[in-house]
Amino acid sequence: MDIYNLIEKARKTGKIEKGTNEVTKAIERGTAKLVVYATDVEPKEIVQHLPVLCKEKSIPCKDVDNKQKLGIAAGLPVAASSIAVIESGDADKDIASLK
Repeated sequence: MDIYNLIEKARKTGKIEKGTNEVTKAIERGTAKLVVYATDVEPKEIVQHLPVLCKEKSIPCKDVDNKQKLGIAAGLPVAASSIAVIESGDADKDIASLK
C-alpha cells in the first residue's frame, strides 16, 4: 500500500492533522493512529523527534521521501513536513497492515 494513497484515503473518509506541531500534540495525546513524516525536510531537527515519540507511545511511524507529495496527499497547496492520521475512516485496514 502506497503511504501517499493511504493518507489521501484517511483525509477523505476520516481525519488527519497536518504540520509537525499538530502531529506532536496528537502523538502526546495518544490520538494519532499513524504518523508519516517527510525525510527531505530541512533542517532535519524539525521532524527528528517524531519517530522517538511514536516508539514511546507505540504508534506506527513511517517516513516518505517527498514533503511536496505529502502535502498533496494531505490536500494542501503547500508541502507538509508531517501528517498524523487521527480517524482512519476507510484506511483502517491499510493502517492495521502497516504495523
